Amino acid sequence: MLKSFVPENITAASEKAVLVLADGTRYEGKAYGKLGQSLGELVFATSMTGYQETLTDPSYAGQIVLMTAPHIGNTGVNEADKESRRIWVSGFVVRDKARRVSNFRAEKSLDEELIANGVVGICGVDTRAITRHIRSLGAMKSGIFSGDAYALSPAQQFEIVTEQPDMAGRSLTAEVSTPEPYEVPAASDVPFVGTIAVLDLGVKSATISYLAEHGFRVVVLPASTTLDEITALNPDAFFYSNGPGDPAASEQQVVLLRELLRRNIPYFGICFGNQLLARALGFNTYKLAFGHRGINQPVLDTRTAKVVITSQNHGFAVDLQAGVVHESPHGLGRVQVSHVSLNDGVVEGLECLDIPAFSVQYHPEAAAGPHDACYLFNDFVELVKNHNSMLRSCADAAVEDTK
Repeated sequence: MLKSFVPENITAASEKAVLVLADGTRYEGKAYGKLGQSLGELVFATSMTGYQETLTDPSYAGQIVLMTAPHIGNTGVNEADKESRRIWVSGFVVRDKARRVSNFRAEKSLDEELIANGVVGICGVDTRAITRHIRSLGAMKSGIFSGDAYALSPAQQFEIVTEQPDMAGRSLTAEVSTPEPYEVPAASDVPFVGTIAVLDLGVKSATISYLAEHGFRVVVLPASTTLDEITALNPDAFFYSNGPGDPAASEQQVVLLRELLRRNIPYFGICFGNQLLARALGFNTYKLAFGHRGINQPVLDTRTAKVVITSQNHGFAVDLQAGVVHESPHGLGRVQVSHVSLNDGVVEGLECLDIPAFSVQYHPEAAAGPHDACYLFNDFVELVKNHNSMLRSCADAAVEDTK
């Protein structure tokens, strides 16, 4: 049965708001969500659907997100589609907010959810013009001002925007990570693979569900977890999740990853986990001009020439040449670029040839988005199984040698 209702507690339509960019550009519109002031790096997401998954993706922490789709909010929000415990975006920019919610799964309106989460937004602006501006000049510091903050002078607003910290050099994992470890049991209807330690750098709930559905007992750990704490779990595999911030500012997690790789434990990383694998191996990362954000990003597997459409959200990338085999500067063997973006050639995946580790820059769990890349979870299961089989064979051979 179709559920349709007009949102309650909608921000008064007469309330003005302004989006201020660090280059001095201003866009006047109407207030959306909570009245007040929000600051962050302005980025755009090209998804036509899945705005709730975008809003609750921890990777967007510290960013004001502009939706390029013109009409947002028509399907409302619900608990099932949340990717984490709350909305993480610093601010929200849309062209037209829905005046009515029309979806049988809706539990409340997006307007109400924004207000409940304290998210300051703006609507009624030309999102196409703003997107073209960012594509030309790059993602930049910005701010949304409404309510009392709207009354500040343009000079005051501009000063507030420009004095906020840059995204480059920021570490945000402590803000989004789980404060305490927790477990999710492996699905009972699939063969048990083993225990996987997941370092929560901003993990999405769909990722945890996929790992459990593929036979892993999932132990989710805070970003501050130490090497001793992970090795005490004796995991069969480990995983680094997506997350916000600059990978160059996450040295603690890089050092931890390097030590785990040296212990030859199978590793799978996505998004932020791809960038941190590169740094653990000894390679560099850099900031993209405006990043990749959306559920329509084409990626080429350099090994098979297969193309998949992927869900992505990242503003940093791995600095490595495709088409050649590299040697890890930290003695972790040979490495190759396994995937590249067909839009701009950016590295989209790494494969270690001498240790059981690989990573991708996109989101194979695809919430929301296409499911072209879900096969990577099966690939990881096979990697773990083969590695464990090899260890058993080595152990059996060692026993035979002692006879």
